[in-house]
Amino acid sequence: MQRAGEAAYALARDEYPASSHWLVLCGHGNNGGDGYVVARLAAAAGVQVTVIACEGARPLPPEAAAARQAWLAGGGDIMPAGDRWPETVDLIVDGLLGTGLGSAPRAPYDALIEAANRHRAPVIALDIPSGLLAENGAAPGAVIRAAHTVTFIGLKPGLLTGQARDWVGQLHQSTLGLSGWLAKQRVQIQRVTAEALPQWLRPRRPCSHKGEHGRLLLVGGDRGFGGAIRMAAEAALRSGAGLVRVLTHIEHVAPLLTARPELMAQALDDETLQQALAWADVLVVGPGLGQGDWGRNALKILQASDKPTLWDADALNLLALNPEKRQNRVMTPHPGEAARLLGCRTADIESDRLLAVRELVLRYGGVAVLKGAGTLIADERGQMAIADVGNAGMASGGMGDVLSGVIGGLLAQKLSLYDAACAGCVVHGAAADRVAARQGTRGMLATDLLPDILHFVNPEWAK
Repeated sequence: MQRAGEAAYALARDEYPASSHWLVLCGHGNNGGDGYVVARLAAAAGVQVTVIACEGARPLPPEAAAARQAWLAGGGDIMPAGDRWPETVDLIVDGLLGTGLGSAPRAPYDALIEAANRHRAPVIALDIPSGLLAENGAAPGAVIRAAHTVTFIGLKPGLLTGQARDWVGQLHQSTLGLSGWLAKQRVQIQRVTAEALPQWLRPRRPCSHKGEHGRLLLVGGDRGFGGAIRMAAEAALRSGAGLVRVLTHIEHVAPLLTARPELMAQALDDETLQQALAWADVLVVGPGLGQGDWGRNALKILQASDKPTLWDADALNLLALNPEKRQNRVMTPHPGEAARLLGCRTADIESDRLLAVRELVLRYGGVAVLKGAGTLIADERGQMAIADVGNAGMASGGMGDVLSGVIGGLLAQKLSLYDAACAGCVVHGAAADRVAARQGTRGMLATDLLPDILHFVNPEWAK
């Protein structure tokens, strides 16, 4: 607790060196104990400190009680939760509720959280913003909107997915001197970022040729939806697939070849589909597929293949109507598609995304990618990852099509289903972050990502 308080105090001084009056909100638990340590350290350094505490019927945990007593023994005082806040406060430290919360905050915690969110002063949250659930990132009630969150020892899933990005602010991690111990622990959920890409994407052999990098077939693009399959196919090329073939509605063939002549494109019918299936190493089905007879017939034929396959968009909507389990598939639903696959509401998916992605794998097999802020990747062996990349600019049409193409392209280059899903999500989100850094998030297009995908699928970028 002492080390946690020291880490939080150091962060506050580094980020807000000019702040002179700190308000420390302390709950009736160990998170509150961290707050008392921060308060004592700040006061000793000459900062004006006001502490407001929520008292409970049960005694404080021993460490928190000791921290509270040390604050009082040093001359500090404690204001009750209902008291008026001083007008000169210019920094708020949130030590109200920690990782043990499992439901919406109750009084007086909810009122303090809402008051902090209304205040002009920035907030530093200790371990996790109060009100955010550490296990899944759900926000069932009032939640502290932090400018910075300093989390202790290991990362919590709820800091990276669900509603986390609305509340966490800039995330910092302090292992409190336990880095060596953490490295020996079995991590149940892996956080993946662009720094992990070189472990999946090795430099190419100088004498390699296109046949070594996979033959990928994409099927989709019913009448009026040619853009979806075109974006997926071009993303597959940009991700490094050796040869990319598209079967689509006849009206899209000429425009697609004009826009991207490196693609092979034909009108979809039973004959061309059977020929392409024999040719391909990996399949992608769904972008722009539609749910009419045209798409249903193609999906029925593709289902008979035992080749690695990525299912997205309307392929998933059709799967929800006729569920079946298989091991050779990556499925990439957004929350609405996941809700249809699991027979529940979208709100149910968003209330516990980790549970939802596990259920998708259990029910449908293979690898599931649950898209959203903090995309989740899970497989049948129990592996799970959170892709800690991406931004709000990705909330626009076509982003999922580009992701399908990237993952499909990596599958064609012989990555495993799970590795291709993890690497593809990271490449996709990191490319969007690079675009955002250059031009902002508002108005970002899915095709804006295509040039930046090149930067991340080549390991040399890290140098």
